[in-house]
Amino acid sequence: MRHHSLKIGVAFLLLILCVTFIGPLFSSVDPNKVDPSQTFLAPSAQHWFGTDSFGRDMFARVLEGGRVTVLAGAAVVVLGGAAGTLLGLIAGYYRGAVGFLIMRLTDLLLAFPGILLALAAGAVLGPGLRNGVLAVAVVVVPIYVRVVEGATREIRKRPYVDAAVTTGAGSVRIILRHVLPNVRSGLLVLTTTWLGYAALWIAALGFIGMGVQPPTPEWGALLSDGRNYVTLAWWIGTIPGIFLALFVIAVNLIGDGLRDELDPALARR
Repeated sequence: MRHHSLKIGVAFLLLILCVTFIGPLFSSVDPNKVDPSQTFLAPSAQHWFGTDSFGRDMFARVLEGGRVTVLAGAAVVVLGGAAGTLLGLIAGYYRGAVGFLIMRLTDLLLAFPGILLALAAGAVLGPGLRNGVLAVAVVVVPIYVRVVEGATREIRKRPYVDAAVTTGAGSVRIILRHVLPNVRSGLLVLTTTWLGYAALWIAALGFIGMGVQPPTPEWGALLSDGRNYVTLAWWIGTIPGIFLALFVIAVNLIGDGLRDELDPALARR
């Protein structure tokens, strides 16, 4: 925790997580409750973040939307990271025809811009939070494959791996005991960084209507609702945007700090 960006990122992330996950426990307001008599109320003591066009409390909706966005981003990283790590280990350790096929498919996916690939996958799967998570996970998989495969190929040449092969250790044991622990630091940095990108892309899908469907709140969907009332009720889109920006900045600061601390070359400098 001596790294300044790491400390700042952790502080911001803990603040956002506490507000979005613990804050609703102290509020009894239903984020989907409609009250036509309370439309477009500015932020006040009664409604901290104001109300929207249906009279729904924006404070409750921003907190509920934060949980949806953050958990969806985490699900993207878990699914895409697990699949990409497994494929990268197989391609880097076994190589041969299987490795060649995996890497060529990876190159094919990497040839498309990430957001375009996510939109294409979302269009095929259809709208909805689950399909949005799967669509963004498709984008994450080839990135993990490329990173893990490169690291595994280097580790595969190390003397301790040759020694393990000589003693009769099986491939699975070598991968779990010697290869995976040595790519763990790179995976940690990649996962932290992509948590922010995943949340941002989940919000992007929600913004264009391909993610979470109404009336479920989500930061991207809230931004989409607020763009129609920028001059009338600025708080509807501004406050969710601030929360989303702070979350992405926080996890990127953590990723930068972890990279600087865990990368031996940068640590020596």
